[in-house]
Amino acid sequence: MKIAIIMGSDSDLPVLEPAVRLLTEFQIATEVVVASAHRTPAKVQQFAAGARERGVKAIIAAAGAAAHLPGVIASYTTLPVIGVPVNSTSVGGLDALLSIVQMPSGIPVATMAINGAKNAALFAIHMLAVDNPELEAKLQAYRRQMAEEVESKANTVQQKLNKL
Repeated sequence: MKIAIIMGSDSDLPVLEPAVRLLTEFQIATEVVVASAHRTPAKVQQFAAGARERGVKAIIAAAGAAAHLPGVIASYTTLPVIGVPVNSTSVGGLDALLSIVQMPSGIPVATMAINGAKNAALFAIHMLAVDNPELEAKLQAYRRQMAEEVESKANTVQQKLNKL
């Protein structure tokens, strides 16, 4: 069970680190690659075309600006591709979001929020958990933990308000 993460530039790594951490927390192997759809197209093609044979179950592809990487990856594989638009331009990542979300019919890319790598990892985990009860249990525990954290914060806020 492995999820691949590909980014168009090393400058995208800070955006993708939450995804890598979460996949590690769930004990899911990751393959992380830097390759550009524009500057290293042969590497991108080789990465995507061989992903299934390397045991990859889904690919998280992040890119800013023109954001062709997720779509190019999807064109070379039938594995699920999850696009993460990166805020790397003066328009706040909107260009990347629109480039990824507006993929032509026939070659789909699931699209997360701008800089939404953590949700991309969670979406990939959800896909893997469809037929993996152990992973499903981990997801349920993760959700319980999130709920407990929210309740703890709510209690802290209420205590501060009570002192006013």
